[in-house]
Amino acid sequence: MTELVHLTLDRVALLELDHPPLNILNGELLAALEAALATLEGAAPDDVRAAVVTGRGERAFSVGSDVKEFEAHRVRADGGRERFELEARVAQRMAGVPMPTIAAIEGNALGGGLELALCCDLRVASERARLGLPEVRLAVTPSTGGMQRLPRIVGIARAKELLLTGRVIDAAEAERFGLVNEVVPAGRAVARAREIGAEIAERGPLAVRAVKVLVDEALDRPLAAGHAAETDTSVRIFATDDFLEGARSFVEKRPPEYHGR
Repeated sequence: MTELVHLTLDRVALLELDHPPLNILNGELLAALEAALATLEGAAPDDVRAAVVTGRGERAFSVGSDVKEFEAHRVRADGGRERFELEARVAQRMAGVPMPTIAAIEGNALGGGLELALCCDLRVASERARLGLPEVRLAVTPSTGGMQRLPRIVGIARAKELLLTGRVIDAAEAERFGLVNEVVPAGRAVARAREIGAEIAERGPLAVRAVKVLVDEALDRPLAAGHAAETDTSVRIFATDDFLEGARSFVEKRPPEYHGR
């Protein structure tokens, strides 16, 4: 990884944005982030069972794109499409990594920064965090999936409230909206996200990965098709060694030892 992104592989991996002081998402950082995500995509189920995503420093998870670059995008021949497509591709890859991801939001998560956090499966915020998609204040629109993911997380009415006003909210209100799963004391976001990751890592990794896929797809297909996918997945999981270990450890009243196979 370049110095703008750090990836530490472990059972609970740590993916850190490091572009002080606000972890602005420039082209170089996005390219480095995409490379890190490619590494996570290839990680074996037994090697990486969850991943914590965060921004280094106390001021920001990320405040998104550099506003100073906006005018340059406008005058480019493609109207900035190449940059928008890069952002969209990185967001899709963030959402699609096979292991569960937990965003640890210690400082501000604004604009494209919040959109990256929305790509994670869970979000833990420090009490000092502020979150929002303020793009309309600058007469632009979110472009990294925020208008698609936010309604799925907080509902249509809350999503419209935040998107149409561009309002930035504190962590407590974000928790009330369902935008974050948990609020923790200042300085504790990464530690708490690691704790959640460690809890997930104790579960059957193949089952966990399958659950992530099925839940992500649930809102995009008919109920009957979702039921059919659950049946197919159960048949596949029941054929694994991990399934046998889970059943036997339960009967024998001992902790299971899963190996992702």
